[in-house]
Amino acid sequence: MIFIKALLEVSKFSKHVLDYHFSLAPQYKLPKDIEWLLPYSNPETQACMKSFYGEYYNDSNDRTFILGINPGRLGAGLTGVPFTDPVCLTDLGIKNSFPQKHELSSIFIHEMIAVCGGHDKFFRRYYITSISPLGFVKNGKNYNYYDDAELSQIIRPFIIDSIETQLTFGYDRTNVYCLGQGKNFDYLNTLNSEYQWWDRVVPLPHPRWIMQYKLKRKEEFLAMYKEFLF
Repeated sequence: MIFIKALLEVSKFSKHVLDYHFSLAPQYKLPKDIEWLLPYSNPETQACMKSFYGEYYNDSNDRTFILGINPGRLGAGLTGVPFTDPVCLTDLGIKNSFPQKHELSSIFIHEMIAVCGGHDKFFRRYYITSISPLGFVKNGKNYNYYDDAELSQIIRPFIIDSIETQLTFGYDRTNVYCLGQGKNFDYLNTLNSEYQWWDRVVPLPHPRWIMQYKLKRKEEFLAMYKEFLF
């Protein structure tokens, strides 16, 4: 019985997520002035992630993947939870001492999750991560992996390994949802054409783009997400 229980524990989605992220230590030399955003060694970040994934992913269910770009300084680059800023963590009952500041993408994603039936229902079906599980900073500001051609080429093996490793957690290969209809979609679609991870890459408008440029149409985009995801 103890052996069976141990096997079941190892298969938990949450354990795979935590073990993977806590072990990240990329050795790639980045272009000048670009630095890795490495939050996962921070004890408080680890504690927040353990609380979050222990609450919503403590099972062995397969999930549909939703891929963003890469973590930002005020969201996953701080909390360790994709599209979840410190305020959203607090709202979920996960206490933290991070500066209680909102991040635009996080606001949209958690409003969307509420529209789709709430966090329990949503996270039973979906796993949100990013094409690059680590973010980047240049001159103290967020930087996207595709903003520099040399950067995107250097980390391509890292991205491929990251996706393939996370797919072993358990996934639905029918669709992957890509947050971003431009460069992020083009990059992922090209990789998927080569590696055939999913049958189809479905692009959705990026939450930050919605909140920054199309805020008056937010309800329309929330409805769009719900139509695609549920």
